[in-house]
Amino acid sequence: MLDKADSPEKLKKLGETQLNELCCRIREKIIETVSRNGGHLAPNLGTVELTVALHRVFHCPEDKIFFDVGHQSYTHKILTGREENFSSLRLDDGLSPFPSRKESPYDPFIAGHAGSALSAAMGFAAERDLRKGSEHIIAVVGDGSLINGVSMEALNNVRSSCKNLIIVLNDNKMSISSSVGALRHYLNRIITGTAYNRFKAAVKMAVKRLPSGKGLIGNIQKMEAAVKSLIVPGFFFEELGIRYVGPVNGHDIPEMVKTFSSVKKFNRPVLVHVITEKGHGCDYAVKAPERYHGVSAFDPDTGLSEPSSQKTFSAVFGETLCKEAQKDKRIVAVTAAMPSGTGLSAFARKYPERFFDTGITEGHAMTFAAGLAASGMKAVIPMYATFLQRALDNLFHDICLQDLPAVICADRAGLVEDGPTHHGFSDLPFLLSMPFLSILAPKDPEELSSMLSAALQYDHPVLLRYPRGGCILSEYSLETTPLQWGKAEVLKEGKDLLIWAMGKECKTALQTVEILEKNHISCTVVNGRFYKPFDKDLFLSYAEKMPVVTIEDALAGTGVDTITDSLLVYRKNPFFVRHFSWPEDKIIPHGTMEGIREKFHFTAGKIAEEILKEFKKSNG
Repeated sequence: MLDKADSPEKLKKLGETQLNELCCRIREKIIETVSRNGGHLAPNLGTVELTVALHRVFHCPEDKIFFDVGHQSYTHKILTGREENFSSLRLDDGLSPFPSRKESPYDPFIAGHAGSALSAAMGFAAERDLRKGSEHIIAVVGDGSLINGVSMEALNNVRSSCKNLIIVLNDNKMSISSSVGALRHYLNRIITGTAYNRFKAAVKMAVKRLPSGKGLIGNIQKMEAAVKSLIVPGFFFEELGIRYVGPVNGHDIPEMVKTFSSVKKFNRPVLVHVITEKGHGCDYAVKAPERYHGVSAFDPDTGLSEPSSQKTFSAVFGETLCKEAQKDKRIVAVTAAMPSGTGLSAFARKYPERFFDTGITEGHAMTFAAGLAASGMKAVIPMYATFLQRALDNLFHDICLQDLPAVICADRAGLVEDGPTHHGFSDLPFLLSMPFLSILAPKDPEELSSMLSAALQYDHPVLLRYPRGGCILSEYSLETTPLQWGKAEVLKEGKDLLIWAMGKECKTALQTVEILEKNHISCTVVNGRFYKPFDKDLFLSYAEKMPVVTIEDALAGTGVDTITDSLLVYRKNPFFVRHFSWPEDKIIPHGTMEGIREKFHFTAGKIAEEILKEFKKSNG
């Protein structure tokens, strides 16, 4: 394997057989690491040969490669001096699961969300042109990412913004789930249109042999331009001023090397259409590419992971939605290419006519759902919290301003293993300012079910925020209080301290209390349930009598801490107030949930320790 910083240069000296052997070893390395650490499997297995071919032809880091989305960059990391540390992928203080400018000069741009590569690459290309540079700028874009609104805006602007740019369209007919929409059908038509290019080349050679061949070719080319759009699918890109080349077999290194060597000589933007297979070289990933898009640890031989008895928030959301949809035919579900990840697969099978997958188009999905809601349907839009950030304007302008009865479900809210591009806690400041929007945070999957049912009966916009995975509270023998709109739930009564927790942090609060009570501190624990409307009456009834602690999986100064501080501004009682959340002035890295919590002192033990210090200080 190539394990030195100069490995891209060594790559250029390998023969065809050695290159194929290298690809096999890279696949083994990716499967071995992802099976242990979790990560993105199928998309990376599909781009091994493509990435090897790119590094064979181009000279990085002088030449720049942008990956859209960054979850197909594992081979790139291995080939650019990071193989030795690749086993640390996604671990605490290990390699980032996405391109990172801080990690390597071979990564020119961070990329965790779809749609950024073209625009960023164009910016680099425009700068190169201004200083009259000669390096190559390459954007590797998946067919799912290409339909993203930002990508389409960039395509429209390519010809007027830069003199040359190489766009590699990685077409595996998938985004995360199967690609949808007209562009998918268009790309499929291109794949079947290769006969035209072969026929054109044969005719051209035959005509050249004729006495007036050159003149005839000129006339034929004029005619070809007039009718090309009718018979050549790639003409869409040509009309945008982008030369179309392909399709090319994305698992045939010699063919790709030949193609890339040719297009690097072009002095204009060019799109190379590469056909790949998601999960290539791994049977179980090929058969179930959506399942193996992003995975937790699994058996590398079988692809199977340890079954969990714990129900996840996403699974319970899907089950509840199906039950509610059976009772109400107006309920519809909209997803932006994430039916499986958000728990919608069963709904899609059971109610296909009421299920809409818009592709990787979060903004469009939100406004499309607004249209459904405005016309009388009950629209439910589950979306990873990190991707919801891309649709905040649509949520504000198209749903909240019109006070429409839509239910937005922010899955994976809070901390996640994948790091700063995917943490789901940057939305609350914006969300809390939106008119008519109620914001709820369930403490466990069972409470999510009751919240979703209630939200579907509420004639205004509602947003449910819940984390990845599940949360079991059965060991605390809690008595569940029926959900009342805008009311919090008292989980435990005490006389010395109020702990107001949001969502799954109720469990952290209860764990903290176990430590505090051993130190003779009696605690009231409240499950806040609602960020908005906030239960200020219950909060103040306790805050007037005892110190206050809040715990939430959010950025400091953006959530319940700010809400409670505003309520306590005029309070005269001299009790301490402490907030526990994620620091707002630091980038929270990737890593294990336990490792990150330890690093930022966001564990029950550390929280209890800080509270005990406050009590000691207060008692002099």
